[in-house]
Amino acid sequence: MAGLRCTDVVASYGERTVLERVDLVVPEGTLTAILGSSGSGKTTLLRVVMGFVAPDGGAVSVDDRVVAEAGRIHVAPEKRAIGYVAQEGALFPHLTVAENVGFGLPRSERRARRRVEEALTLVGLERGYADRRPQELSGGEQRRVALARALAPRPAAVLLDEPFSGLDAALRAETRAAVLDALAATGATAVLVTHDQAEALSTGREVAVLRDGRLVQTAAPTTLYRTPVDLDVARFVGEAVVVAGQAHGDTVACVLGTLPVRGEPTHGPVQVMVRPEQIEVRADDDARVAARVIGHSFYGAETVLKLELVDGSETAVLLARTLDDAGVELGDRLGVLVRGPVMVYAA
Repeated sequence: MAGLRCTDVVASYGERTVLERVDLVVPEGTLTAILGSSGSGKTTLLRVVMGFVAPDGGAVSVDDRVVAEAGRIHVAPEKRAIGYVAQEGALFPHLTVAENVGFGLPRSERRARRRVEEALTLVGLERGYADRRPQELSGGEQRRVALARALAPRPAAVLLDEPFSGLDAALRAETRAAVLDALAATGATAVLVTHDQAEALSTGREVAVLRDGRLVQTAAPTTLYRTPVDLDVARFVGEAVVVAGQAHGDTVACVLGTLPVRGEPTHGPVQVMVRPEQIEVRADDDARVAARVIGHSFYGAETVLKLELVDGSETAVLLARTLDDAGVELGDRLGVLVRGPVMVYAA
């Protein structure tokens, strides 16, 4: 299958192993988001694919062409047909926008400027930008120019390393939308590296979670969020409420009641993972678990309530996400119930 493939990739800096047997497949014409915390190996993986770092083990192929194989093959970066968008864009300050975009094109195409203008149009910039200098552009415009430069030579794949970092929220969303539209218009195979969970979940056809140099789960965003492979992934890709429980096949008993289990039936002591949006709060009554409001944060579109819940000898602190705070105040008593199945993990 064409696209981008990493097979058993190992990479080290001296005696420190940064990537450990990484397997990644990005189907042709799709975008996969690599999600990981600082130091997880995200940028190193891109550098191996790009050719800036030779792998110590494994292989990399682009459109079924092997461009790196440990100890045997190392195609130079400029011959891999891969576009690269670095953090902050990394434009050449002494060149115009047109000269930046055309940097990797043959001389004849640079002179004609037709492909330069096509690339600028792809990222939503008008021809009038061509003669400007990078310092005359906003941060979002600079990122678009960097993408246009990466797309201009018609690469087989595009790598984006934290391309929206440093932008304010509104500009980040606008720039991200423009970038995704441009990638879709060209049918590019793309890899986006980010530490932003919301960004990864909202952009990638698949999301691959990299932790300590290993890919621990690769899945569609909904699958990753709803059925994370372990509690660390659950906490990393979103807020998680975790309480102890006792599993009985397809149900689990815990301080939140007897709840249906998502996935395979299990038995014995477990950790129960509930997403805050599954927790529904209502006026206190005997049919629900009692809780007291100990925190209240308003975010405009939603309100997050921090709840102290006591059941017998066990106390749990919960987060509940609601669209309507209904005038809830600190100290109020509420009833709590859980909607939908929950994930459980061996205790």
